[in-house]
Amino acid sequence: MSPSQWDQAALPVRHGGLGIRRLQDTELPAFLASSHGVLNLVTRILKINGDGFSIPFVGEAERLWRSRCPGSDVPEQPGAQRMWDDELCKLALEQLMAQSTREELARLRSASCPESGAWLHAVPSPHLGTLLDGDTLRVAIALRLGCNVCHPHRCICGAEVNGQGRHGLHCVRSAGRFSRHQALNDVVKRGLTSAGIPCALEPRGLSRTDGKRPDGLTLIPWEKGRCLLWDATCVCTFAQSHLAATTVTAGAAAESAARAKTLKYSNLLPSFIFVPLAIETTGAWGRQGKAFVKEIGRRMRDKGLDPRSGAFLLQRLSLAVQRGNAACILGICTSHTPDRPQ
Repeated sequence: MSPSQWDQAALPVRHGGLGIRRLQDTELPAFLASSHGVLNLVTRILKINGDGFSIPFVGEAERLWRSRCPGSDVPEQPGAQRMWDDELCKLALEQLMAQSTREELARLRSASCPESGAWLHAVPSPHLGTLLDGDTLRVAIALRLGCNVCHPHRCICGAEVNGQGRHGLHCVRSAGRFSRHQALNDVVKRGLTSAGIPCALEPRGLSRTDGKRPDGLTLIPWEKGRCLLWDATCVCTFAQSHLAATTVTAGAAAESAARAKTLKYSNLLPSFIFVPLAIETTGAWGRQGKAFVKEIGRRMRDKGLDPRSGAFLLQRLSLAVQRGNAACILGICTSHTPDRPQ
């Protein structure tokens, strides 16, 4: 791993890292937060007028923090370590972005989306189906940090694959795309069923002339007396057709795919509520998909399930994307022998 990759790994998950914090990154926020947090208690114990008392070295620490975060004000809640730490992490992420271009910039922007790191918050339990195997975990971390995944080789489709292996995420010959798509719909279906909403996958009999069907349909009304249709898609953040947008805005590829899905099923909109569940390979979500999953989580909680049901559902969907990504990349790592002339 390069120094910049280690810097990203040391960031919190919410800022695009792995949450493996370093002492030199957390010592200053920890000291400032603890000093401000115990100030009132210390003054009461020592029976000193708090107006003229300060814990030693706090002033020096605040000046050091201001020098690292120029233009930032002291947090409104100085007793919370996260408030001090967030400013330093945002600055570190901005510095990483300033050093990156094209695909690496798109990767960092997507990684900084809160939902992109949901799989890192899942409890790794084989009984719950939330444990990633070693290869999948290695690929998921490498994609998040921009590390090499494989040795450069020729894909089964004939294209050249570099060490990062991102070609596999959108290769038409990669079988992992289908398993990822199926897994996403299975997780959504189980979530709806847990919320007491019966549904069916790939429903037949809808008024389309081309034979194409959305991925799922609720069998009872979702809202306003209409049933809900959803269609899931996982688009590659690094595809050349999306790269110009994803380098500027996180989740741009997912939003573009969501608009295309809505247009595809526009003739069904008068009779149904349609939701495109668009996710990028780096974990960024489309706006409508996030709202849909959040609503499923709310309805699960209303049924008396765990208050964290929505978060667990998001984690399962995020894990499905990571497993699919690994299957896509590892699926093209096979020997390819060009056809010999007859």
